[in-house]
Amino acid sequence: MTHTDLSSDILPTTVRDFLAASTVHDADTASSFLVEDVVVVDQDETFRGRDKAHAFLRDAGAQFEYTTEQIGARRVDDDHWVVTLRLEGTFPGGVADLDYRFTLRGDLVTELVIANHEA
Repeated sequence: MTHTDLSSDILPTTVRDFLAASTVHDADTASSFLVEDVVVVDQDETFRGRDKAHAFLRDAGAQFEYTTEQIGARRVDDDHWVVTLRLEGTFPGGVADLDYRFTLRGDLVTELVIANHEA
């Protein structure tokens, strides 16, 4: 069963803490929630392994100033969650709604796919 429009406090702790760390550009803490062989996909670019994912988290968007707001969340099943974030800032276009699709194993992220929000 899919639940939509969940508040942040309903999300798994791993997802909440990962997003909190990545929002403040704390790649070290965000990476601590990833399995060693994690797969991160951002706009069709794939990063395999914690070291490459860490570098991506450290560098992504560093050249821009922006704010992040959670505008939606849904549970797909116990291991799959989607959080929609709105980014507003100095990047081309100025506003982007992105889906962060998490796959969890226990308390860690095994896969994260970041893509344009599907309206």
